[in-house]
Amino acid sequence: MAERVEQEEIFSQVLRAGRRTYFFDVRSTKADDYYLTITESKKFTHDDGSFHYQKHKIYLYKEDFSEFNEMLKAATDYIIEEKGQEVISERHQKDYKKDEVVSETTTESFTDVSFDDI
Repeated sequence: MAERVEQEEIFSQVLRAGRRTYFFDVRSTKADDYYLTITESKKFTHDDGSFHYQKHKIYLYKEDFSEFNEMLKAATDYIIEEKGQEVISERHQKDYKKDEVVSETTTESFTDVSFDDI
């Protein structure tokens, strides 16, 4: 199978978001038309301190821009309408659960459990 050769970038923007980085790159086809690649790159760190990046890429062509934009807007609007602007992540949930447990233990007794019991 022939490997795809990336065309030179014409326009590029980078969005850094924690362990993820998003690349929005405009490239040129062989026919000298433009298309968009959106790449998500996520950093994974190993126990020994080494790391690797996992990348996912989509190719978006002009004939799909309008419908893609409409669907993206509809999906993001739905999420904001249903869940609001506040970010709810597992990390935030863990912090919330810790706070909840601390507040419960200050008013109620709890059973001391050793790891050997589990």
